[in-house]
Parts: sequence; structure tokens; C-alpha cells
Amino acid sequence: MWRDAYRAFCAKPQRTRNSLEALLRRVPAGLPRINLLTDLYNALSVLHEVPVGGEDLDCYVGPARLVRAAGSEPFNTTADGEPLVEHPEPGEVAWADDAGVTCRRWNWRQCTRTQLTPATTRALFIVDALGPDAVATATAAADDLERRLRRLGPLVATARRTFPDRLA
Repeated sequence: MWRDAYRAFCAKPQRTRNSLEALLRRVPAGLPRINLLTDLYNALSVLHEVPVGGEDLDCYVGPARLVRAAGSEPFNTTADGEPLVEHPEPGEVAWADDAGVTCRRWNWRQCTRTQLTPATTRALFIVDALGPDAVATATAAADDLERRLRRLGPLVATARRTFPDRLA
């Protein structure tokens, strides 16, 4: 389903795999270790077979929204260890806030501006799902994520928002 969705906005799914597919290819060698929150959502992504992303909410400017990019929005990334600003393709499905794209090609690659770090104290997790069981699948993954986050300590608080089923 994700490959068909990527083709619908002219992305090449063989070159730009969705985050779940990229993680599943790494499972035999072991998932990458990045930091506690990122490792947790990557593991749950594989366990529940849905793309899951995590963002530092304090680095957001305005609300998260799923959009079709105009192509001029900035996307902060790195190349060869150096900061770089790219732009999505016009019509590309992307997560964005008021400052630019936070995740390109729906759930392919997250920006550096909002990435989770060990200093993150407020996180936004995005669980993407497609198909007839999308709501049930995303809900099960989000429930599991919430349970595991609460185990991190008594000060962990969670809230949930469901996005509409259409693009902005």
C-alpha cells in the first residue's frame, strides 16, 4: 500500500522507501541505536508494522499537518555531515509546520530541526497507517507507545490527536 501511495505523488518507492520498509530491511543486522525515544518508536514501528515518527515538539512552529508541498518549503537536513536546506517536490506529501517541512515524502525522512535528542522533554509521535484497518492498526501502535512511554516515569503525560483522513 505504501509503495502505491508513494507512486501516487510521483515518488520512486524503490529509491525512497517509507520509514517502515527502511527499518524492516535493517532488522537482520539490528535496528540503529540513536537515543531512547527514537529507539522506542523505531522498535514499535517494526513490531506493529506501521511507520512511526518522533519530533521534538519544542522545535515546532505551529501545528503539525499533512500537506501536499508547494515545493518552496525548507527542509533542514545534512549531507556529508554539513547542514543543508532542501525543498520537497511540488505535490509531494509531507508533514510540515509553519517553518517548513518536518518529514519528507510522508514518512521517508525527518528533518534535523525537529529531531528527537536526549534533551527532548516534549515529543510528538506520528503514527501513519493506510488501508481498511488503518484506524485499528494506528490505534494499537499508539496505545502500545503510550503504555511504554508511561513506564519511563511518573511525570510522563500523554495526549492524542487524530488527523483527518484527507490532506490539507
